[in-house]
Amino acid sequence: MIGYLKGKILSLTADTALIETGGVGYEVLCSASALSELSGKSEGEVYTYLQVREDGISLYGFSSPAEKNMFLKLVSVSGVGPKMGIAVLSGMDINTLAVAIASSDIKRLSAVKGLGKKTAERIILELREKVSATAEVPAAKGAAPVLPVQDGDEDAVVALMSLGFTRAESVGAIQKARAEGASTIEEVIRAALKNM
Repeated sequence: MIGYLKGKILSLTADTALIETGGVGYEVLCSASALSELSGKSEGEVYTYLQVREDGISLYGFSSPAEKNMFLKLVSVSGVGPKMGIAVLSGMDINTLAVAIASSDIKRLSAVKGLGKKTAERIILELREKVSATAEVPAAKGAAPVLPVQDGDEDAVVALMSLGFTRAESVGAIQKARAEGASTIEEVIRAALKNM
């Protein structure tokens, strides 16, 4: 499998890069951030994902291993193919995407061209637990920054978010519950709900 390419940039289009490595030119369908990194350079690198199907072989390119990992999570969702995965990553950066999934922001996700509400809901349902631990939620203006949760509290965060609370509200309530002496997950959730 081709996982990484580094070489001479022969040409760039709106969504592809032609990269020469070892005398071979690879046409790579790239995310917007990967194309941005390659733009204006004579040499460049991309992290790649090779898709082999009956009707052809496609190579997809990303600016970083983290972006590639997010792509792999997206295409693991039923109904999301590689082209849709690239479209989602081109529509928003990986931190924004992680926050949108972790906070169940269907409106933000379905703003991506070609991504419908049902598919956005499926992405959130299948990936929320996988990305919520890595999502960095920006603090609102004037608010204190949202601290990361302790090990073992992520389940409580997901439980509260499934009840309709945002990640920021859930984390804040859990931290307050811990400060008040709650120790088990059940106690934390119960105390957090009283604080909401």
